[in-house]
Amino acid sequence: MSELLRVENLHVSVGGKELLHGINLTVNKGEVHVIMGVNGAGKSTLLHAIMGNPVYKITEGHIYFEGQEITGLSVDKRAKLGIFLSFQNPISVAGITMENFIRTAKTTISGKQQRLFPFKRLMKARMEDLSMDPSYADRYLNDGFSGGERKKSEILQMRILDPKLAMLDETDSGLDVDAVRIVSKNISEYHNENNSLLIITHLNQILKFITPEFVHVLIDGRIVKEGGPELVDEIETNGFDAYRSEV
Repeated sequence: MSELLRVENLHVSVGGKELLHGINLTVNKGEVHVIMGVNGAGKSTLLHAIMGNPVYKITEGHIYFEGQEITGLSVDKRAKLGIFLSFQNPISVAGITMENFIRTAKTTISGKQQRLFPFKRLMKARMEDLSMDPSYADRYLNDGFSGGERKKSEILQMRILDPKLAMLDETDSGLDVDAVRIVSKNISEYHNENNSLLIITHLNQILKFITPEFVHVLIDGRIVKEGGPELVDEIETNGFDAYRSEV
């Protein structure tokens, strides 16, 4: 398989405190990777560091994307390369509609102007796939949206932007069973042999519908256990305390 993402000996600090202590991770095209761990283990920190969030300072190590080192690249440049991050707690943005936001993002990332009516048809179809009220397209981004609709908004962006690497931060949290099924179906329809998924899940709901090839257990800023999908069942049975001795 062709390598898409490689993280080497990554150390990340926030506010002078080191949160990641030497992370190594390789994701090839077509793969689904899941990162699991207790709250505060550093899962979101890893995704934000890969995305280039300047709050998360890389003090040591390297990040490569399709063989190119991106450790020092800004967020917008990483997005143009094909990296996408779905937020754990999506914020609202007053003054810009969801349709205009996604259309502008698609134009910027693809480098091609998105014609209005073809884009409207695409967005309508994707919203129908997600069982979203079509009127939300004309509302300010996430403004007044429920928690579930905000998560669907993130997946809508992913479907339309069609990134090479989609990083999903607890997309299944706050969703009811039906919404998890709908979101999971859309993630599965997005995923193919030319892109990859890096998923953080705390509740494991999404893993009932999407089976990962690789599972990584993150404890106190270190990957302490790696395996296949069977590791999910092991964690559900034994919890994370069983891995603390390996830190």
